[in-house]
Amino acid sequence: MYMKFPSLNIPQYPVRMRRSADGGIQFWDVCRKKWLESTPEEWVRQNFLAYLIAERGCPAQFVSTEYPVKVNGQSQRVDIMVFDSAAQPWLLVECKATDVPLSQDVLMQAARYNMVLNVPFLVVTNGVETKCFGRKSGESLLTPCQMPIWK
Repeated sequence: MYMKFPSLNIPQYPVRMRRSADGGIQFWDVCRKKWLESTPEEWVRQNFLAYLIAERGCPAQFVSTEYPVKVNGQSQRVDIMVFDSAAQPWLLVECKATDVPLSQDVLMQAARYNMVLNVPFLVVTNGVETKCFGRKSGESLLTPCQMPIWK
């Protein structure tokens, strides 16, 4: 009934889908509580969101998608923002479509967001490759790390 979406290197979860009135596919965003048009990036975002909730212990109420941030006076949006139990930004995720390489430009995009938000963990993913960076307590430099478990 639905089109085939690319395989991902994260556990794939049943993403809620439906046909739109124009015959396209829509995904249900559990954070925004609304239907979204399917795009290759949205496929990655919705699956990574499900992974964070199901595997990494992030309660859905502590996760926001398309989180607004101002960078150099420009309105931008973080794909996924996870907050800690004190409601502080904890993990920033930048998602790309599976055919977009995780280049230096992608990492710099996430780093620009983090200059404003100052989260301890930053992730970039295209669903095939995922890179995680973290900051040790008291340090400002983000270095490669394992994907954290929500606390």
